[in-house]
Amino acid sequence: MKKIFQQLCFMIRCKWLGNPAGVFRKNYYRMQGMRIGRNTKLPRIFVTWPHQVYLGNECKLERNISFKYDGIWKPGSAIVIQDQVFVGKDCEFNISQGIRIGKFSNVASGCKFIDHDHGIELGSRIGPQPSIAAAIELGEDVWLGCNVIVLKGVHIGNGAVVAAGAVVTKSIPPNEIWAGVPARRISERTSYGKQEDHIAHFGS
Repeated sequence: MKKIFQQLCFMIRCKWLGNPAGVFRKNYYRMQGMRIGRNTKLPRIFVTWPHQVYLGNECKLERNISFKYDGIWKPGSAIVIQDQVFVGKDCEFNISQGIRIGKFSNVASGCKFIDHDHGIELGSRIGPQPSIAAAIELGEDVWLGCNVIVLKGVHIGNGAVVAAGAVVTKSIPPNEIWAGVPARRISERTSYGKQEDHIAHFGS
């Protein structure tokens, strides 16, 4: 009986209490210009400029994701997440140029995308120096483990895998496996039976 009661409470919370809040949230952001595809789940998030965010169809976002756009106001979407992408909780998009994540990709919790940094010329304070920025792009079916950091100008190819905790400072070709700080190539994807040696590096 206790188990049945717990299951009933879970269904009420997920299907009847959760949905109205989600529908209200999506409509609220849509009125501010955010483009949200069908069947995309939108929990509590932080957004500076909703009109700069595009979410495709059937995306699953977890809570406390930060969409921070620091660029000059312009029409269109600087942060583009295509269809059927998963983004885990506490991820951060700190963008001044743009980022595009291809469909079917998986971004685990705690990942950060930063497409700009400061100048470091000697003789001047770092803060006021001009920002150096370049857009970030992830291809389709990319998997980033927990707490990966992707820096400016990086392009990650289709099917690539990046291990948990890596700092990606340069572009990754398709279907390669990278890990470390800074991230480097450690292997490439193979058939299922040959992947056991690599699994310990990854984080979902």
